[in-house]
Amino acid sequence: MSQAQVDVSEVHWLMDMFQTVDVGLVVLNCDYRIQVWNGFMENHSGLTPRQVRDRYLFDLFSEIDEDWLRRKCDPVILLKNRAFTIWEQRPYIFKFRNYRPITSTAEYMYQNSTIFPLSDTRGKVTHLCFIIYDVTDVAVSRIELESMNGRLSQLTKIDFLTQLYNRGYWEESLIQEFNRLQRYKHRSTLLMCDIDHFKRVNDTYGHAAGDVVIQAIADAVRKTLRSTDIAGRYGGEEYAILLVDTTLEQAAVLAERLRLLVESLPINYQEHKINVSLSIGLAEYTPDMTEHRQWIEASDKALYQSKAGGRNQVTNYR
Repeated sequence: MSQAQVDVSEVHWLMDMFQTVDVGLVVLNCDYRIQVWNGFMENHSGLTPRQVRDRYLFDLFSEIDEDWLRRKCDPVILLKNRAFTIWEQRPYIFKFRNYRPITSTAEYMYQNSTIFPLSDTRGKVTHLCFIIYDVTDVAVSRIELESMNGRLSQLTKIDFLTQLYNRGYWEESLIQEFNRLQRYKHRSTLLMCDIDHFKRVNDTYGHAAGDVVIQAIADAVRKTLRSTDIAGRYGGEEYAILLVDTTLEQAAVLAERLRLLVESLPINYQEHKINVSLSIGLAEYTPDMTEHRQWIEASDKALYQSKAGGRNQVTNYR
């Protein structure tokens, strides 16, 4: 075989590899006009090399942020350094649909890319080469894992029945607020409330009805809350609300609103209409409290006074 035949053979398999390799290869001149477009890019874009040849990249692919890509490429041309893009920062350069069945949940192809300079014989950068990697599998797996971790993290904070914070997470929030109040001269109030005669509901209608009542009261609590308030299920039928930056007098207004809302609340269970009420205790933080449990005990005492005084009322601890 002659040297010419060997050279032709090498060029042939190089071109074959260039067309069939499972990454995108794109070459642009410094005016961002497409010079090279391999089989991967053709398959995913539906555009042949002939159709894209000498076309302005940003005319063909309007989804590409031109300012962003130019900022990426300028150092490549000027400093002859490589540049990289990763899907976590920007999901893709070319918005290709995702056709891979194993990652069918993704609407488009997630991409990493490498951009490097191509120089002429005098060392001047004349072209930019883009290598486009399909990382959809990795991206989808990471996103699903983070989503699952986020849901698990949320589950550890939320009470299943009421969808309010559970006691453990709510008390952690109370401790943080208690520590803040010890450092700064702010005023916050703790509200504890309990469903009156709840045992009677369970005994009369059953525990399933009791669950419906607990959920209905939790909904009423949510309707009454402000964005800064932190509510949790403290016990079986007991709720706790941390009213941040709220005086005792201001908290009493909110507590009375909650009491009236629950008093007028129609709770339906099967063919029964169940009416319930709340007893509420309020305690404002005071500087003589040395630990958060004293704050809880103070509001609990006020709650007990509401119970002892006939229920369905608000009592302030002083």
